Amino acid sequence: MPLVEILRFFVETGWTAKVVLGILLLFSLGSWSVILAKWRELGTARKSSEGFLRRFRKATRLNEVAEVAGKYKSSPLATVFQAGYAELGAQIRVSQRRGSPEEGQRIRSVEGVQRAMQRAIGAERERLTRALPFLATTASATPFIGLFGTVWGIMNTFRAIGATGSTSILTVAPGIAEALVNTAAGLVAAIPALIAYNHLLGKIRHLSRRMEDFELEMLNLVDRNFS
Repeated sequence: MPLVEILRFFVETGWTAKVVLGILLLFSLGSWSVILAKWRELGTARKSSEGFLRRFRKATRLNEVAEVAGKYKSSPLATVFQAGYAELGAQIRVSQRRGSPEEGQRIRSVEGVQRAMQRAIGAERERLTRALPFLATTASATPFIGLFGTVWGIMNTFRAIGATGSTSILTVAPGIAEALVNTAAGLVAAIPALIAYNHLLGKIRHLSRRMEDFELEMLNLVDRNFS
């Protein structure tokens, strides 16, 4: 359907249909903006994390990794590393003040490092899932908003039949067309949001597993060298 005809149809619909279609349009535009933004964000996070992990595994000392971690700002793994490294450094400084020189590079609690990394993982999960609830809301709410418009269009059809006493196509077509357009608009808004929500959530779960695996990898390294 040409754009001019779509605009003409929108102008000719009743005010209720205009409100419904306007709400669905806002939901659709909002969901697509979230989809595109999160797609780019998660793709950048994945690539940055892969680069950071390669750098981490090639390094011979943790301070070498700490020096370059700031270059991987988009990487959740880098953020988790920085949280664990900060706690590790704090414990080492306490040991240097209180213990003998031989104990200066030892820490008292690997669990403390683990808790710091877990807090960072939780914060990163929250950051990565931000705005995803809007997609879930769009996927679940817009079909019902479109259904409301559908019911209203059918009511207009019956009202026209009652007023004219005729069931000809000229009488019922406007209301039926309005109802079908509202149904279609609700589905057009909901289906991309639902597909994108599941796909993006899968990407976030993958990154979450990578963070958890990295946490275990770093804790093993800390346990071998500092406890």
